Amino acid sequence: MIIAIHGEIIAKEAWFCDILTAGGVAYRLFITLTTFANLGAIGDKAKLLASQIVREDSLSLFGFVEAAERDLFEQLIKVTGIGPKTAIAILSTYRPAQFAEIVASGDETALAKVPGIGKKTASLTIVQLGGKVETFAGAGGAKKDAFAALETLGYKAAEIAKALAKCKAENTAEIIKEALKIIRK
Repeated sequence: MIIAIHGEIIAKEAWFCDILTAGGVAYRLFITLTTFANLGAIGDKAKLLASQIVREDSLSLFGFVEAAERDLFEQLIKVTGIGPKTAIAILSTYRPAQFAEIVASGDETALAKVPGIGKKTASLTIVQLGGKVETFAGAGGAKKDAFAALETLGYKAAEIAKALAKCKAENTAEIIKEALKIIRK
């Protein structure tokens, strides 16, 4: 499995880059807009983290400058209805922390703005990734702690996310109380 590529950038477009390794092998990696923006110019050295997708009829590499992007990409492609190209579109639209907030708040409308994502896929994505992407949201936070506590109480990730999106409280205990009231309605 290929997990990183290091070499010279020999071609670069908004959706891919070609990297020539020291061994003389060139690889094409499909990339996000964030990765594109952070790559140097043609002729510069680059090191990209990679995710390799092997299918019956193809072998594709996806490259990322940040581990969080690669890790979220690998979570996204496990969701029913989201393939690698759609995962790249999501990561080109939202940073990992933004995406984690969308999932935590249950914001299907924001997710449906991504090309290739309809309401049904947005809803399914939020349900399937609820509770699995909070690590991308950055440093802890009261809502993250409340999410974990409510999950421990046996509530489903989707209902927790929707309740937390409506909470106005700022400390963990108050958020939990408010979310419980919302969930029990």
